[in-house]
Amino acid sequence: MDDQGSTGLPASLEQAWGLRGRPHRGPRPGLSLERIVAAAVRIADADGLAAVSMNRVAAELGTGTMSLYRYVAAKDELVTLMVDAAWGPAPWTQASGAPGEDWRSGLSRWASEMRACLHRHPWALQVPISGLPIRPNEVAWFEQGLRVLGETSLHEEEKASVILLISGYVRNSASIDADIEAAVRASGLTPDAWLASYARTLAQLADPRRFPAIARFAAAGVFERSDPPEKEFTFGLERMLDGIADLIRERA
Repeated sequence: MDDQGSTGLPASLEQAWGLRGRPHRGPRPGLSLERIVAAAVRIADADGLAAVSMNRVAAELGTGTMSLYRYVAAKDELVTLMVDAAWGPAPWTQASGAPGEDWRSGLSRWASEMRACLHRHPWALQVPISGLPIRPNEVAWFEQGLRVLGETSLHEEEKASVILLISGYVRNSASIDADIEAAVRASGLTPDAWLASYARTLAQLADPRRFPAIARFAAAGVFERSDPPEKEFTFGLERMLDGIADLIRERA
């Protein structure tokens, strides 16, 4: 297919937006961009992003590798569409979020559902952010975040900054969760045993005279309990929402 469409975007992205039909020549009618992307996502979910290749996707679909190039120009282009598919549709469509929901609870739910998407597809965290939202699902999520803030006193550029702040926090939190989960899995220990092992090692290394704050932290029994990641995520999110609430009151 052509490398670039009339909008200046890759032709496959125009097709994802519904601005193009399927190619008129080439692969059998059963093949489509949606099927190609869905197959690639299945592979990444099962075996990681590194397992995705044009050959592997073609084998998953039972077609020739060259058939895929009628729909997507290169693997990098396919990966960007995979990330958009991983996001999925935005979580709701009401003008200001769900009925009866204020901006705070709406933004909290928006962030929690974004985090859930990244937990379902952790490989998406390995794909660098290459620009501002331009793919269909990304734009829909951006739209919903702005709608949640629509009735607040924030300026339009401040609403966008809030969305960037919250989405960055979600991405960082999900990335830390994925990295720690991988470390625990590699250790062969349970999460509690892994944390206890870390505490013992730190106690051997951190002299209380040099690291008094670490000593107080350990003495408080923090390492003796393993809080669920959701608790840490919610704590950080609530503190960010507190700051946004202060700004909204100031603007009002």
